[in-house]
Amino acid sequence: MPTEASIAADLRSLGCPEGGTLLVHASLASMGAVPGGAPTVVRALLAALGPGGTLVVPSFTAGNSLTSPAYVSRTRGMTDRRLRAYHDTMEPFRTLSTPTQGMGRIAEEVRCTREARRSGHPQTSFAALGSRAQWITAQHARDCLLGERSPLGRLYELGAHILLLGVGFDVCTAFHLAEYRPPGSTRRYDCKVMLDGTPGWVSFVDVDLRDEDFGRLGGWLETRSGDDGRVARGRIGDAESRLLPLRWAVDAAVEWMNLNRTAGPHPGPRPGSDQLTS
Repeated sequence: MPTEASIAADLRSLGCPEGGTLLVHASLASMGAVPGGAPTVVRALLAALGPGGTLVVPSFTAGNSLTSPAYVSRTRGMTDRRLRAYHDTMEPFRTLSTPTQGMGRIAEEVRCTREARRSGHPQTSFAALGSRAQWITAQHARDCLLGERSPLGRLYELGAHILLLGVGFDVCTAFHLAEYRPPGSTRRYDCKVMLDGTPGWVSFVDVDLRDEDFGRLGGWLETRSGDDGRVARGRIGDAESRLLPLRWAVDAAVEWMNLNRTAGPHPGPRPGSDQLTS
C-alpha cells in the first residue's frame, strides 16, 4: 500500500529533481489504495521536490466554453430556446473558485491548497505550489491558451520536467507548446467569464489546438530517447510513470509535428475537454 514516504521515495528513484519545477499529469486511481488519497500524493510530490521546488498542474475548465467537446456533446440536438436557456445556466470562470474539470483529484487538490496560485485563463489555467508558483502563473494571456504567453512558456524557460503518473502521453499538455512554433491555423474560442462583477461572454482567436496524435508522438519520443535516458520510466505506487525534460520534449515535438502533420481541419478534442485523469 503506497504511503507518503514510499511515494516520495519512488519519485526520487525516478529522478524527480530536488529544487526543480515539475508539471504533473496524474491518475490517483492508478496508484492503488493510497491512505489519505490526493492530499497524501501532493505532500509526497512536494517532499520529493524539496523546499525550493515547484509543483504545477493543469487546472482546465471546459464547463464555461462554447467550443469544447463537452459543450458540443451536451448541446447536440438542442432547439434554439433550450440552447439559450442552457447558456444562461452555465457558470462563468472565476480564478479563485471554479473547480478543475476532468483534470483528476490530484490536480484539484493542488488548486484547493491554501498556498496555491492559479493563472487566470478561463479555459486553460494552471495551478502551482512552491517557490516559483507566483511567477509561473502571474501572466496568462487570454489569446494564448497554451503558448509562449502561458505558464507553459515559463515552464520551458525554467527547464521544468514533466511527470506522467499513471497516464500516457495522450494527455501531455506540454506538447501543445510545440503547436505555436510556428503558430498553426487559428480559430475562434468563446467562454463565459466575470466582467465587472457580472457574468458575460468573451471571444478570442488562438491556435487551433489538437491532441489526437499525442500518443503517437509520445511513442516516437520514447524511441528517440534511446540510451541517453531522457524518458525515465518506473513505478510510483502501482502506477507506471514517466519523467522527462519539458524543453527537450517540446523541441522534439516541433520536429515531429513538422514531419507528421498536415494542415487542415481535424476531429481531435480541444484543450479544456474532460479528457484527462481521475
